[in-house]
Amino acid sequence: MSARMFELMNIFVEVAEQGSFARAADVLHLHRPAVTKAIQTLEEELGARLMHRTTRRISLTSEGDAFLQRAKILLHEVDDVMASFSPTRPPRGRLRVDTPLSLVHAVLIPALSAFQAQYPDIELELTSSDHRIDMVAEGIDCVIRIGELQDSSLVSRRLGNARLVTCAAPAYLDKFGVPETPDDLGGHQAVMFFAGHSRTVMDWRFTQNGEIRVLRPTKTMLVDNSDILLSCGLAGLGILQGIHAVLAPQLHAGKLVEILADYTTASKPISVLYPDRRYLAPKVRVFIDWLTALFAANSDRLQGLLPTEKQ
Repeated sequence: MSARMFELMNIFVEVAEQGSFARAADVLHLHRPAVTKAIQTLEEELGARLMHRTTRRISLTSEGDAFLQRAKILLHEVDDVMASFSPTRPPRGRLRVDTPLSLVHAVLIPALSAFQAQYPDIELELTSSDHRIDMVAEGIDCVIRIGELQDSSLVSRRLGNARLVTCAAPAYLDKFGVPETPDDLGGHQAVMFFAGHSRTVMDWRFTQNGEIRVLRPTKTMLVDNSDILLSCGLAGLGILQGIHAVLAPQLHAGKLVEILADYTTASKPISVLYPDRRYLAPKVRVFIDWLTALFAANSDRLQGLLPTEKQ
């Protein structure tokens, strides 16, 4: 494949991601006509129309969408290979990371300025969701996940463990009472999390008499988003169980009240996962090392051993 084709592919990806020829031209430091000509040349080379163009917006054709996914992976791999064989070159390039909503708010975003200061040539593309994604198809470099891992095709590194807390809004407890033991949860409304397309409900876990008990209240409202889980709890729609470090500001502010504290809930592991590649790109390696240090520094807070300042 010619160097010219790589250049055309790179321009196409930028136009698709920016949703604008003008914005892509600004990012690439090119004149707008050059960007337009590059897309036309690429379509001629491929013999396919990749984009629908109007005066206000652009959209991808089905062929354009398929080509975008393949081009992103190919360009990504080329960049990684070049970086891997240039040990003196500072880590650089676009780094795509996916992380759960709860952790991105509580842990990652507050610390990202330090990472950017240390690695100014790395352009971070951060997506956040609570669903399992196809890393290869979506061109993601690494993902952070909470819970036990099942996908053996990915390499994983344990970052730490997060203590869980069971809680509810004061208004809910005033109306329905405070459960004294896990067995009392049967008569309560619960807001519970389910995972993506599998719709697997995340059961609650408690330590009772030295053993782990797995419970699922019968009256449940199911959500697939940790932000919605928190909002439902704050609205008094039911009891919820979540990561202590994430819920700590609401607990300290009195908007949520911890219950069943004598039945310590089990911790959940936090891990970072990435594709099994022989040569790990420097930008990915330094980010994973930085993540490991970040979670180590926050281990006591994640375990609920340190108080979180009131907001």
